[in-house]
Amino acid sequence: MDSQIQGLKFDAHGLIPAIIQDAASREVLMMAWMNAESVALTVSTGKTHFFSRSRNQLWLKGESSGHTQTVRSLRTDCDKDVLLIEVTQEGAACHDGYYSCFYRKHALGQPDWKTDGKLIFDPKTVYHKA
Repeated sequence: MDSQIQGLKFDAHGLIPAIIQDAASREVLMMAWMNAESVALTVSTGKTHFFSRSRNQLWLKGESSGHTQTVRSLRTDCDKDVLLIEVTQEGAACHDGYYSCFYRKHALGQPDWKTDGKLIFDPKTVYHKA
């Protein structure tokens, strides 16, 4: 294992949270979990790879949608227990079809979350779901 990856602090499940940010606009696109193997794949391929806790497997961002992320830089925080990955996003980051997963906004004093994001695609057509 690369010594830089070895220096990261993974949790008891072998995971580390990764915040994905648009390198140009600085918009936060998503948060996902990574294990040592997905970090290594991300570093070696220049494309983001993550670990799915629900499926218990690695996944390449965009493998289903074609909406990939090209890595521009990787950073870690002072404790080395969180990653910040700056990317160039192709298409949308969110599986709901929005550019960013953070497309809902809550205004203080209001009862509901409001959609406040750019819809890029219809997930039903991309993921072929009814």
